[in-house]
Formats: sequence, structure tokens, C-alpha cells
Amino acid sequence: MRYQLAALVGFAGLCAVAATPAAASTVTAEANVARGEGDWGGELAVGVPLVQDGGFALTPGAGVFFHNRDHDGYDSEGSQCVRRSDGADVSDGKCDGSGTKLFARVEATYRLPTSLAFGVGARYISGDLRAYGTVAMPLAPHFDVKANLGDHYLSAGIQARF
Repeated sequence: MRYQLAALVGFAGLCAVAATPAAASTVTAEANVARGEGDWGGELAVGVPLVQDGGFALTPGAGVFFHNRDHDGYDSEGSQCVRRSDGADVSDGKCDGSGTKLFARVEATYRLPTSLAFGVGARYISGDLRAYGTVAMPLAPHFDVKANLGDHYLSAGIQARF
């Protein structure tokens, strides 16, 4: 259910923007190294500004977080996942090597002319809504180095603007 909700929120935001010709000319795509809820991984995201006025932008988006789900203290024995400390059978999720989580987000940013962009965002993933701060600095035309920092969330990577 949570994945469907995240996908629905992201898709609704993107559809709403597609109806606005002025905003539809800019799409953002990101590739980040991220740490969320204690897991390291990578995330890919896309967004379309719903509102753009001067340097201000309100951008809903959606993405996927790829991470390693292995947990210390657990091993696979045959087809069963067991806890090392006492050999008890546990759910297979503790030994599954990879995971993906869909997320929806919205960011409100202000970009200084030909310079730094900064703002706030909210990210809905795995049933949690978490706020974060964001900052981006131009790397090349249409490309930024971007970082996000919030409660149980950290990411850094490249953002492209088309």
C-alpha cells in the first residue's frame, strides 16, 4: 500500500504539471548516494516544477531508493534465514541482499541568479514523512551538485535540469 501511495502522489504531481505549459519545460533528474533509515544505497529521482516564479520553485517528484537489506547477525542456511546468536529462524527480509523502496517528495527551493539553490523538502518513504534541507550548486550548465540532509536521511549527488 505504501508503495502505491508514493507512486500515486508522484504520478499525480507530474500529471498536474504536464497540464501547465510554462512549467513543463523543466524536468529535474537526480542520481544520488544516499543513507536512509540506517541503510546505504543509491537513489534515482525525477521531478517537475509545479510553480516557478523568479528564483522560487515548488517541485513534486518521485523516485526509487536502492539499498542493501542484509542485516548484521543473520545468515542464510539453505532456504531459511537464521539469527546467528541463537540459531532461531527469522523472516527472510533479514537475509535478502537487495531492496528497493519507492518514494514521493516535494521540494520548495530558491535559486540565486546563476548561483546556489537552497530550500526545504519532505520525503514520503515506507510510511514515514520526513522533512529535510536541500542545497545545490552549479557544476556545469544544466547540472548541479546537490545534497539533502534531514532526520534519518542524507544524500549527495548530481542533478540535471532539462
